Amino acid sequence: MTELTAFHTDIKSILEQARSKARSAVNSAMVEAYWLIGQRIVQEEQQGQHKAQYGARLLENLSRALTENFGKGFSYANLRNFRQFYLTYPDWEICYTACSKLSWSHNRLIMREDDPKARAYYLAEGAAQQWTVRQLERNLQSRSFQRLLSSQGKTEASGAASLESLGDFIKDPYVLEFLQLPESARLRESELEQAIIDELQKFLLELGKGFSFVARQMRISTETSHFFMDLVFYNYLLKCFVIIDLKTGTLTHQDIGQMDMYVRMFDDLKRGEDDNPTIGLILCDSKDETVVKYSVIKESQQLFASKYQRVLPTEAELIAEIEREKRLIGAQRDLPDAPGAADPDDTL
Repeated sequence: MTELTAFHTDIKSILEQARSKARSAVNSAMVEAYWLIGQRIVQEEQQGQHKAQYGARLLENLSRALTENFGKGFSYANLRNFRQFYLTYPDWEICYTACSKLSWSHNRLIMREDDPKARAYYLAEGAAQQWTVRQLERNLQSRSFQRLLSSQGKTEASGAASLESLGDFIKDPYVLEFLQLPESARLRESELEQAIIDELQKFLLELGKGFSFVARQMRISTETSHFFMDLVFYNYLLKCFVIIDLKTGTLTHQDIGQMDMYVRMFDDLKRGEDDNPTIGLILCDSKDETVVKYSVIKESQQLFASKYQRVLPTEAELIAEIEREKRLIGAQRDLPDAPGAADPDDTL
């Protein structure tokens, strides 16, 4: 009976893989067809003398003809989308190599992004991470690409050759609306940690590519003391451990000093020979710009502090927050060392 069950499982697996490949092939063919339809519509429109009026009539007539022959899916609005799809990606190579790896539903959302770099990011990440349409929509709404850019200034300023791509992994702010935590209620750090563990899969999606969970409250012991790190992850793309310390209040010098110590200890006691230097990320409710400017974070290639938000902000709120973080990073980069000032390491 066991052998028969294994046999049935193997056959089911073969069929499921075949169906998946078939769906993928059909999807790619339809995305390419919609691009070609859009191209042909634009070519036809360019022959009309009064393009706006001619274009509207052209699409209306085409919609009726295609609906009669092929059924649903060719409404006037959809034909306008095909047209816009071609105008957004006039280079066939982009359609063939990038767009066709995602469904039409994915492409319809991505092409509405104004920034070509953002579109390229969502196309690449959507395919690589196999985002569902809902996951893509959430990343678009939370401006995942722009939040990644907000952290890149620090890695550029640090000149860290080995971590030059780190700006593609650290966001600021992180949006944790999926934890369903009250927006204004005072949280304990243990409550925030438990909420993240309960929604670990979604938290990993928010962290981004390459992250895997290692442990919570990981203990590191010295000869005289025990220390507990809230969350530990490993990023297989960066090839390093990432320690996350959760703070439900405003970031302080003590928080930064503690994380600096954690990173040094982890590198000394836990880091493998083939691992890159450990990264420390402090997730805090709010940040004091002065504290960040004059702390070891300014110079460190391994320490980051990012805010988290409990609700999904509006687009305007996110843009304002991202711009604020960029200005802060710029201020850190341009800030001269004051004569006679104490070394930040001496004060932490």
